[in-house]
Amino acid sequence: MLLFPNAKINIGLNILRRRPDGYHDISTVMVPVPWCDVLEMVPAASGISSFRLVGNDTLGLADSADNLVVKALRALEKHIGKTLPPTDIYLSKIVPTGAGLGGGSSDAAFAIRGANALYSLGLSDEEMASVAAGVGADCPFFIYNRPMLAEGIGERLTPLDIPALDTLAVLIVKPSAEAVSTREAYAGVTPHEPAEGVSMAHAVQTHPSSWMDSGVLFNDFEPSIFALRASIAAVKDRLMATSPVYASMSGSGASVYALYNCDKMAEDAARLFPDCETFVSRLSSRPLSER
Repeated sequence: MLLFPNAKINIGLNILRRRPDGYHDISTVMVPVPWCDVLEMVPAASGISSFRLVGNDTLGLADSADNLVVKALRALEKHIGKTLPPTDIYLSKIVPTGAGLGGGSSDAAFAIRGANALYSLGLSDEEMASVAAGVGADCPFFIYNRPMLAEGIGERLTPLDIPALDTLAVLIVKPSAEAVSTREAYAGVTPHEPAEGVSMAHAVQTHPSSWMDSGVLFNDFEPSIFALRASIAAVKDRLMATSPVYASMSGSGASVYALYNCDKMAEDAARLFPDCETFVSRLSSRPLSER
């Protein structure tokens, strides 16, 4: 079975409060983008499971015990109450790691989906999302893989219809030498509640040209990350000079993206970053599987 775990971007990311359990309550709009890894899962002919990781892995998680794909399958086994058949797993990392694009979370979610299909487990999306939530806060999103409002620690998901997405092209820029850990990102933020009456779900359904001034569709990680990583801040400055309708850091960084009204603007802007990893595509309001 061949799967293509995709990335995501965040349109707005507000850190609302620190929870007693040490996590943070957030509010963010997550949108899938078709920048994909390659995940192959096949029954192991040898009768012994194997895991191989190649490609763009700046976090150095080649040890199978540490990789989210393997952790996701262990969580799935716990949920179904039995050991999965021996499986050979090959993961080619293409989506940059430490980039705020959810690549590892997507790999984990797709591993759950893949095992569900490969071994005819019969789990619903809701059951798979519940398993995925135990692996990582972003993982349940990739089970559904459509625009969502994410709340709580990211596990409370509400589908959003954002028609404006169908008019936009996206350019994602990841400085090659940068990677930001979630722990580092949260260490520098100051949680705050949004202004009363300001709804992220409502704001993102207005025209994209108003998103910058919405009072809620901004990324709370930007001030502290930009202060520590000048190269990431410089990417956003250069993107803003290309007249996008919206630009933001994604997740906790290190990638920054810009949205444009046409593909050519995104493609032209990408040429300004020969020293970075870049990706250009269209956005869509439909689930990624339906595009």
